[in-house]
Amino acid sequence: MSVPCFVRTAARSIAGGSGQFRLAVCCSCKNTVTRKMSSRRQTDHLERTASVHRQMELFSARVCDIMNESDSVKRLRLEVPHPDFSFRAGQCFERVCCSVDSPVTVRVGGNFYFDPQPSDPVVDLLLIAGGVGINPLYSILLHAADLLKHTHLCYSAKNTKELLFKNTIIDICQERPDKFSCDFHVTQQSSDIEQELQPYTINGRISEEELKRHVDPEHTLCYLCGPPPMIEKVNSDLQKVGLSEDRILFEKWW
Repeated sequence: MSVPCFVRTAARSIAGGSGQFRLAVCCSCKNTVTRKMSSRRQTDHLERTASVHRQMELFSARVCDIMNESDSVKRLRLEVPHPDFSFRAGQCFERVCCSVDSPVTVRVGGNFYFDPQPSDPVVDLLLIAGGVGINPLYSILLHAADLLKHTHLCYSAKNTKELLFKNTIIDICQERPDKFSCDFHVTQQSSDIEQELQPYTINGRISEEELKRHVDPEHTLCYLCGPPPMIEKVNSDLQKVGLSEDRILFEKWW
């Protein structure tokens, strides 16, 4: 059985020198697929992602630690002791079991990733996440932080308890306010917003007006991940405010 998971950025999470990759993975019960619009017929994960690139080789790994990221999401720390293992920020991780010290078999795949080359045009990143769709975008955010790419994150969840990685995200924004900014959106908040989150938190969904403030049609590259209805609405709004379709990369969660 394949369990889609996402790995933190290689630049911050890989131990150098020994060839052993130590990766932080977030695992939830939802599935992923990378493609444009698709049928709503229920299919399994492997069928939906049959055309998605995967590494051909399987790698042995060890679950070193399991942490609760929220009430419904766990973070796993894996060790992949193989020199040929590679990962691009944003890619999905497959075939991961959740038992400390158990040997597991893993494979990286997916066409949804951020891996800029020196010859690529300079871009400003706009990352838009809904719920656990933050997982691949979090690894992209960390990689962008290492590269000092100008980045803005719009992240929507039901409430502040469901905002994964929020402390690290705020730390990055505070460390380099000239390069990184974020807006947290909560749609079903029933309690007071924590004081430390108030400067970053907005009640309500991500609006077309907000997107317009962060879109430069000539320089913005958007990565978008979340529930399909959100993907379709935000994708439409981004094009309305002038961002071309080829500058919008997204992955749907089922």
